[in-house]
Amino acid sequence: MTRAPTDFDKRVDALFSEFSGPEMPGAVVAVTENGREIFAKAYGLANINYDVPMGRKTIIRIGSQSKQFAVLLILMLEAEGKLTLDDEVQKHLPYVPRLEYPVTLRHLASNTSGYRDHLDGMIVSGLSIFAPSDRQTVRDVIAKQDALNFKPGSAMIYSNAGFFMLSDIIEQIEGAPFNEVLHKRITSPLGMNDTSLVLRDGMAIKRLAAHYTKRADGWIQLGWGLEFGGEGGMVSTLNDMVVWQQNLIDAKVGKTEMYRRMATPCVFDNGANGFYGLGLVTDVYRGRRAVGHGGSVAGGNSQSMRFIDGGLGIVIIANNDQVAAFAVARRIADIYFGDAAPAPIELAPGRYRQEGGPDVFEIVAKDGVPTFLDSGGVCGFDFGHPGGAKPERGITDLVLSPRPDGKVDGIFCGTPRLYAPLGPDARAAAPLAGRYANKAQGLEVEIDGDAQRGMFRLRSDLGSMNAPIITAASDLWFLLQPGTNMRHDPHWRATLSVTADGFEINSDRVKKWRFTRA
Repeated sequence: MTRAPTDFDKRVDALFSEFSGPEMPGAVVAVTENGREIFAKAYGLANINYDVPMGRKTIIRIGSQSKQFAVLLILMLEAEGKLTLDDEVQKHLPYVPRLEYPVTLRHLASNTSGYRDHLDGMIVSGLSIFAPSDRQTVRDVIAKQDALNFKPGSAMIYSNAGFFMLSDIIEQIEGAPFNEVLHKRITSPLGMNDTSLVLRDGMAIKRLAAHYTKRADGWIQLGWGLEFGGEGGMVSTLNDMVVWQQNLIDAKVGKTEMYRRMATPCVFDNGANGFYGLGLVTDVYRGRRAVGHGGSVAGGNSQSMRFIDGGLGIVIIANNDQVAAFAVARRIADIYFGDAAPAPIELAPGRYRQEGGPDVFEIVAKDGVPTFLDSGGVCGFDFGHPGGAKPERGITDLVLSPRPDGKVDGIFCGTPRLYAPLGPDARAAAPLAGRYANKAQGLEVEIDGDAQRGMFRLRSDLGSMNAPIITAASDLWFLLQPGTNMRHDPHWRATLSVTADGFEINSDRVKKWRFTRA
């Protein structure tokens, strides 16, 4: 039986040393061994302004960890004969468009539906997620979707929209708000009295932590303007999330069979196994199965991870966005199991483009070690993953390995891909200047500039967005973050792929968003 090393506490403390100084936000952490707590600690401040320390009962947003609760409620309703996972979405939600293929509740719960993520959809439609909006706004965004990212069941791309829809279905069937259903069926029976759905940031709740992001001139509080549901709106405490993790192992609420189904990875149409189940992620790390879920919100990150082959449980909730909770949980596991980091795989720095497809990523050398960057952000690699280097983030199904010819082989959702380097001095075949529209979604775009750079100006009923674009290849442009200084090495929000009559927007969670020349 594995036991924690004698210096375990000290080495875990070192992972959070950044938050031991004054005027720092922080995190709460708990580690269990076969259900017995062997480590628990709070780091930093819950509120910097008032010098309030983090603690076991500090209430913090857990973001997308909410999804496992939403799926459990769906499975409870299924057990009562009120729905089935094989129901088409439109049976319950007429506002959701039926596009190229039928989509079931199972597709929604496993991120295999192909529906575009509504958060990306709002941003590209000109409505900042920091601006006030309500649930009906999200329904309107979903109702205007005009194409799927992919054929349902053929791939996995994270989609908050799917879990928004599941939340709507729960409320419709139960005739009550999500939080009431959650309290009645899950949190109250488990005694998780500090766990609930908080609809929007800024609500007054005792012991609620402030959430922070880091700027060049220091920490600032950060909150989103949109309203949350079961896709990411829950708050909890360290105490409550330890109770929840133990319930996944020894079910007091819900059935053991439900949790088995939630943790069973999806199988794609090509026969390959994924790693996302139904609201839970099951991956293999250093040869051990790890089950859990993470969450990211404005100014916060969280992770719940249990190694079912080794009896190890880890809970991390941070009130800032500088804690890479998924990677840190794995570092805690490395300390516990005594695993050494594998040697890095030599991936040459530079930008790479999918041959015959829209995806682009960049390899950046950090302290001589390759790291991964795409429109979804930056992260390190798991170099010990079977088949190659896998970006070390909670939700991705891409594995990379270098080729002698300078290209990079990839496997995405069981399907081979090939990525070729993008040249450093790209120039478009022609300027993208002109007027474009996506009439189905009420979007109008005006672009000006030359064959190397320009400005992208979008207008819609929801808002506007002005952002720079720079060329990436003869038929490919990077859409940058608004306000980006193009003299610096930019991070892109999405790509614009030139088509015969316009362009398509592709991002981490939105594909094939088509605009035609007006």
